[in-house]
Amino acid sequence: MKNFNGKVLFLDRDDINTDEIIPAKYLTEISKEALKPYLLEDLKLEGFNLKDIEDSSVVITRGNFGCGSSREHAPWAFEVNGINLVIGESFARIFRQNMFNCGMMAVSLQKDQIEMLFDEFAKEKDVYIETDFENKKFTIRAGSKKKDIVFSISEFDSKLVKSGGWLDFADKNY
Repeated sequence: MKNFNGKVLFLDRDDINTDEIIPAKYLTEISKEALKPYLLEDLKLEGFNLKDIEDSSVVITRGNFGCGSSREHAPWAFEVNGINLVIGESFARIFRQNMFNCGMMAVSLQKDQIEMLFDEFAKEKDVYIETDFENKKFTIRAGSKKKDIVFSISEFDSKLVKSGGWLDFADKNY
């Protein structure tokens, strides 16, 4: 199972699409590693700097994340950069499933929970998240601030995460 703990990168916008996650001009690359330097290269977001990706392991964002063209390259670009967890209000269906198929998580929270995370933590330095997968709970910390949030994922998606993704799950079960 992948690591779902670490430093948080806040992306404060709805409708971040797959072309902003990994531009189409890089889809001819033949390895995941080749995608690494191009993650979020075309993202236009006030205050965002590509250096913000370094050392981040979790993204917290708004609604309809991963919309646009369906491609596995978007989750792959996150994975190769060590980001295995994206938390948002909602996700494009194919992006969300591609995350779980790669053994990663795209977790939806209620709009008021996402608002609270941005209001209380987005402007803080060094925000970290710990994931208690068995109890389906996130603990978010920044300095002395701490907040626990319960999440849910389906039983099947849970099995994909525990297996490391669809291919490993299929190898073990079929």
